[in-house]
Formats: sequence, structure tokens, C-alpha cells
Amino acid sequence: MNYAQARLPREKVFRDPVHNYIYVQHQIILDLINTREFQRLRRIKQLGTASLIFHGAEHSRFTHSLGVYEITRQICDNFQRNYPTKVPGDGGWDDHERLTALCAALLHDIGHGPYSHTFEHIFHTDHEAITAEILTSPETEVNQVLRRVSATFPAEVASVIQKTYPNPQVVQMISSQIDADRMDYLLRDAYYTGTQYGTFDLTRILRVMRPYKDGIAFAMNGMHAVEDYIVSRFQMYQQVYFHPVSRSMEVILDHLLGRANELYQTGQSDESFIPHLLLPFFNHEFNLQDYLNLDDGVLTTYFIHWRQSPDDILADMAHRFLDRKPLKSAVVTEDTAALLPRLQDMIRSVGFNTDYYTATDNSYDLPYDDAYDPKVTHPLTQIELQEPDGTLQELSTVSDLVNAIRGKFTGDQRFFFPKEMLNPGDDAPEIFQPIYDDFGRYIQNNQLIHPKEN
Repeated sequence: MNYAQARLPREKVFRDPVHNYIYVQHQIILDLINTREFQRLRRIKQLGTASLIFHGAEHSRFTHSLGVYEITRQICDNFQRNYPTKVPGDGGWDDHERLTALCAALLHDIGHGPYSHTFEHIFHTDHEAITAEILTSPETEVNQVLRRVSATFPAEVASVIQKTYPNPQVVQMISSQIDADRMDYLLRDAYYTGTQYGTFDLTRILRVMRPYKDGIAFAMNGMHAVEDYIVSRFQMYQQVYFHPVSRSMEVILDHLLGRANELYQTGQSDESFIPHLLLPFFNHEFNLQDYLNLDDGVLTTYFIHWRQSPDDILADMAHRFLDRKPLKSAVVTEDTAALLPRLQDMIRSVGFNTDYYTATDNSYDLPYDDAYDPKVTHPLTQIELQEPDGTLQELSTVSDLVNAIRGKFTGDQRFFFPKEMLNPGDDAPEIFQPIYDDFGRYIQNNQLIHPKEN
């Protein structure tokens, strides 16, 4: 038996709070899990700064990746059992695609870095491109495992993640508006944050999924389960992913790394400051091994050192991040955007560097997009409902609930500033008190902050 077909003598299971058991049946899946690159995901939090708000959200990208694999495995089982292909091109499931789908599901997030989205913004990395490099570089253990299937297999798995793989059924399992990735992270994030409104009926959705020639559809009688999923995703974005305090901590993290980068680039750092594992990124000449040396713990260790930095801004940013001292935030609308320069002037006048102690952040999400556009970088397919006779209808044309939110961006824009502007403390210089008072009145009179926020 060749490596691609090799099954474990006895399937291995991982106990999981979301899926109960995660079943590993193929030798290649177990070998991929045991690679250095995949084990690194244990040291990267799935939700980054959200754990500073939802204290249970300590789960990792490792656990999420296993969950995506398990959902994909269940989809493959369902398709092979109920919708196997009988004639080439009939739209049924060809189980020869199983291994490619399972490997892509398991490895889809392997290129994420520490505090990934903030890290990407500062150092201009691309986790999807790095994922493809990890899969195709002969230097990685992942590549060595994949090449045991065939010389072309690493590129085939990478093409699923890059959405260029020729079989749309496999691509849509991993990346679409209702895929294994999204379904696992919604359920997993809801579980670990304790937010019950993030849950939906996964069993029912998997039951009504079926392959067709151009991808994956859902039985018409499963429409309400799909609606429930769409609403759950909408609520998770509003209540968890876009939480103002989590975004505040991301701003601090962004400014902390940005300050460290600025000090290094301008020659203001000393030997006690220099983060040697970050130097390739400061110098814009990192390689794959440099990237794989990083995880959340590496950055946290540097932050602990920087808390003692002689640079006041770097030390304070490290303190605010490590000790959870978020910035305050105010919602910005078209009517209030013109107020920001005045607010920044007041913040600057009491001694804060507004480049580091203020920020404007946009967080918007499209709960459901019915307008498929193949010209965009990563087009998302529509959700298709299948009638008993095989005809397809796009979800929003038959669901009043989804139609009400389709194409509508939700979220807000916020202005972040030091909490000290509203609560200066007893040690604040008395000369600045009129400015603090003026700032507070400005915020209150213009109703920029909801009294229960932060």
C-alpha cells in the first residue's frame, strides 16, 4: 500500500470540547500534526487580544486547525456515503479528492504569525502566502511529509488554500461563505468566550450539504439551519470580533511593535532592547525560518523586557499591553469626524504623543454577500439552496431573514485615546485640569461614548 492510502492500524482520536472526538485515520494526517511547523500553532492564540476581554479564549490555532480537519472529514464521509460520483462529470463526490481536502483543511492556517493580523500590518507579511511557502518549501517538515504522496502533492494542497484548485467542491469545503473553517471557528470561539449566541446546528448543516458540478449546495429543507449560521456569524462579529476593548488592545499592540521598529530604524535602541528574533523583520529581509521562529511567547518575552526600556513610550506601551490597560474609544460618524482634530489637540497639549496614544480604527463585516464577483482577489461563492429536482436558488432570494442583511456592512469606526483624558488621577499636574475638564465636556456633550462601554 502506498503512503497516500496508508491507514493507521487503529484510528487515533483527540478529545475536543467542540467536536467531542477528532478522528485521525490516515498516517499522513498524523505525520503532519507531528511536524515542527504544525506544533508551532499550539503557541499562537486563535483570537489574539480577545483573551484579554473573554478570559476563557486561550485556545490556539492548533485546536482550530484540528477542528477544521474534523468537519472536513465529516463532509467527505457524508458525500462519499450519499453522493458518490457514478459517471465522470456528474457532479458527485470523487473520494480520490479526500486526502487533498483533509490536508488543506488541516494546514490552512499554518502560516499565521504571532498576533497575526497586527503583525502582518506592521511587518507587511502575508499569512496566506507564507502558508503556501511552508507547504512547498523543501526546507519544511510539512513539505517532506506531503512529498511522500507525490512530488506535485504539496502544490496541489497549496492551490486549495489559494483557491486555484480545479475542483470547486474541495475549495468550497475550506473557503466559502459557509465552510469548515468558518463553522469551526464560530463554534470554537463561542465555546471559549462563553457567548452562546455564536452557536448553530452544525449536525443539521452537514446533513443538508451536498456536492454538485460547480461546488457545494444545501438542501432547500435545510434553509433555516443555514439562516441560523448566518445570524450566529453576524452576532459573533458584533459581540466578540469587533469588541471595542479587544480592538483597543490591538491598537496598543500595533503601536508597541511600531515604536520598537521606529527606535531600531532611527538608531535609538541599545543592546538591552534589541529583539534579535525580530531583526529580520525590522530589516525587511526575513526568510521562512525567521518567520517560523516566532510565536506569541517570543513577542511576550520581548514585551516584558521593553517594560523596563529607557524609552518612555515603548515602556508605557509594553505596560499597557501586558497589564491590560486599554485605551478608551469613541464611535466616529460622519457628523462627529470633524471633532477629532480638536480632541487630538487637547490630548497632545497634556503631553501625549498622538502618533502612539490615539488611533482611528475601522471594523466592518459583510454578514452575507449575494454578489459573486470573480474579479476580486478572493471571491466568495454564493450560498446555493437545492430543490428536490436539482435546481438551485441563491439563499437571499428565498430567505427573508438573509435578504434583510445581504450586502449590508455592519460595524463601526472608532477613535481611541488614553483613559487618563477622562480620569486623570490624583497625580495629574493641576495645570492640565482645565484641559481634562474641557475634554470630558466635549465627549459628553457630543455623546461620543456610550456610558456602558469599556
